[in-house]
Amino acid sequence: MILNYFKTAYRNLIRHKGYALLNISGLAIGIAACLLLFLVVSYELSYDAFRTNYENIYHIYTQDTYSDGIDYTSGVPFPALDALRADFPQIKSGAFCSSNGNQITIEEKGTTKKFLEDRGVYFAEPEFMEIMTYKWLSGNPKVLSEPNTVVLCKSLALKYFGDWQNVIGKTLKIDNTEVLKIAGIIEDAPFNSDFRLQLIASFITMKNNSSFGYSKEWSSVTSDFQVYMLVPKNIDQGSVEKQLKQFSKKYYKNEGKSERVNLLRPMRLIHQDNVIGNMGTHVMTKTNLITLSLIGFLIIVMACINFINLSTAQAAGRSKEVGIRKVLGSNRGQLFWQMLVETKFIVLISALIALVLAWLAIPLIKNVVSIEENLSLLNPQSFLFLISIVVLVTILAGIYPSVVLSGFNPITALKNKISSASVGGISLRRSLVVLQFSISQILIIGTIVAISQMNFIRDADLGFNKEAIYLSGSNNDSVVNKQLAAFKQELQKIPGVKHVSFASDMPSSDDNHGTNFAYDHKPDENFTLFLKFGDEDYFKAFGLEFVAGKGYLKSDTSTDVVINETLLKKLNITNPEIAIGKEIKTGANRWRKICGVVRDFKTNSLREEVKPIMLSSRKKSYQFTCVKLQSKNLSVIQKQIQAEWDKFFPDYISDGFFMDESIEQFYEQEIQMTLLYKVFAALAIFISCLGLFGLISFMVVQKTKEVGIRKVLGASTSSILYLFSKEFMFLILIAFLIAAPVAYYFMNKWLNNFAYRTSMNIGVYILAVSTSIGVALIAVGYKAIAAAIANPVKNLRSE
Repeated sequence: MILNYFKTAYRNLIRHKGYALLNISGLAIGIAACLLLFLVVSYELSYDAFRTNYENIYHIYTQDTYSDGIDYTSGVPFPALDALRADFPQIKSGAFCSSNGNQITIEEKGTTKKFLEDRGVYFAEPEFMEIMTYKWLSGNPKVLSEPNTVVLCKSLALKYFGDWQNVIGKTLKIDNTEVLKIAGIIEDAPFNSDFRLQLIASFITMKNNSSFGYSKEWSSVTSDFQVYMLVPKNIDQGSVEKQLKQFSKKYYKNEGKSERVNLLRPMRLIHQDNVIGNMGTHVMTKTNLITLSLIGFLIIVMACINFINLSTAQAAGRSKEVGIRKVLGSNRGQLFWQMLVETKFIVLISALIALVLAWLAIPLIKNVVSIEENLSLLNPQSFLFLISIVVLVTILAGIYPSVVLSGFNPITALKNKISSASVGGISLRRSLVVLQFSISQILIIGTIVAISQMNFIRDADLGFNKEAIYLSGSNNDSVVNKQLAAFKQELQKIPGVKHVSFASDMPSSDDNHGTNFAYDHKPDENFTLFLKFGDEDYFKAFGLEFVAGKGYLKSDTSTDVVINETLLKKLNITNPEIAIGKEIKTGANRWRKICGVVRDFKTNSLREEVKPIMLSSRKKSYQFTCVKLQSKNLSVIQKQIQAEWDKFFPDYISDGFFMDESIEQFYEQEIQMTLLYKVFAALAIFISCLGLFGLISFMVVQKTKEVGIRKVLGASTSSILYLFSKEFMFLILIAFLIAAPVAYYFMNKWLNNFAYRTSMNIGVYILAVSTSIGVALIAVGYKAIAAAIANPVKNLRSE
């Protein structure tokens, strides 16, 4: 019986090739899109889940509560590690400190090789490596208990030495200061990890060398130094957090004006946390995961709606077949299962095509989401998901058409008297098309808003000049410091170089150096002041504008400082001139005079408000050479700058980049999400068009006699087109009324992630509904015109 059902299904497909093609293409695209989204979501949820103690690993972070808000730092003070071990002896704690922009020098067989590692260089303890359970190819975590030892991942060992089996005992130099002996090799961490450590020096090495930034001060908190706990299964998170609050009161009682407390964050939440962040390449928020999952579900629903519309539109043409089968003895149950098997047959074909489409599209996923490795369809989870989709789509798409077709009255069916009422009425199909276009218009509005926000960011006034500024970064030490003045003079001689400045940081970046401070010989203020260090030409290089006073003069040490408008606002000072000449003190440092106030510039991405900033000179903190160039021959000037660097600092590598490229990276995930919206809005529109084609096909069948009579009575082709088109214009307008508030709600929440944002004005909605109407007219045009120009006599004879 089942075999007979499949034979019948195959014959029906061959007999109705057009409908079969539309059904299969719509379902295949929907299933392929859903499968790809499943791969992305499941991959993002798998981050670090492979670790042995995944469910019991917790990250300790710092929360500072001020009178005007809360700040979070992913790190803790350096002394907190020993204090945590003393106060929590029952829990294993391990720490690491990340170090970016390190130069690694390899001297072997009379040759010297230099590498600049932007990421993956860490100082770590044996306990941290034990908690994270890295796979050791040589050595073990205990090797990191010794000073001046280092562990490499396999790929880095191959990069430095050409092999990894014979590198134990060899040495390398980090930042031209410390010689480290290689004592272990670990397997590279999978791509789906936020802890892809590559070079791990012993933490005791950092403690013994002040140039690496170790501090004994409880007031100094950096996101680079992080502590993780392996909490035993018999101890719950809540009890540990209660102890941590007591711990915080004990050690932070006299620290600044904030209420500081350490809290726990489970490892399963780290990859999704955009407030505190992680040590990986990106954050995939829970909201984004839900959005991707919802888009996949909606795409499948739209594909199922198409199938229902096309199947019921075809039902009238199959009425005689159903009538004959019933007269010959088939009951309703047999007909129902036959139609459902036909649906299953189509869905299976669609699923096979979807697998091919998904396989072809997998290499393109990297352009849409931040996934570095190639995803695989050949895994049990993917096949289980695909089987689930096949079952779900068969039920969603097949039940209603099967019920309708199997319920035909045999006498009515044989007389070819099946009307719209007997096929379930057109109202349901209208409702389904409204639902389809509501979904597509939500995605269209989302795409338009996302594009508008990205354009807003691209054109926003950042308060400084970001164009044609070349930044060359390197580690800084006494050797480099001695040569900076002469190096600057030579750079200024290069044609096309306008200004040169040395700085710790560019005006807008992800780096935040905060401290407590006091103003005008008063007690410490109750909010954090953020610091940036640059020489006297910093303001010219980046085009910062002064609203009062002027910049500080050339000096190796900081005597005068410059502040921004936001700091004045938080100090309740309305006139910038009042601040000139007043003194300010950071931490335990001496009082320094304010010589200027600059107009606010965006200190971080546009997701965040401008921070209160103090700028001063501090030669030992300079990490970047900032060169303002003319906008012509940038590549030539760039090579000349690099040549000068190599001449002055032959032992140091410098990596260069343009500032606008760095700022673009702030919004990499938003740019990817915008592209994602574009792709799925296009898919939604395409699937909606198939749905419209199904409905217009149904309407043409139902209105054959009406169109013939109208033509005989003199109706024009344009009036016939209007007869069909007005139906869809009305449906699209209803869909828009449903989609607009839903899209506004979700996109307004998305825009709330930005402190500076575009507005969702009426133009967004006009463009969305206009796009839908234009696409609908194209979709219904073919069938409508065919009906309008058909011979009316032939139409009337068909009745």
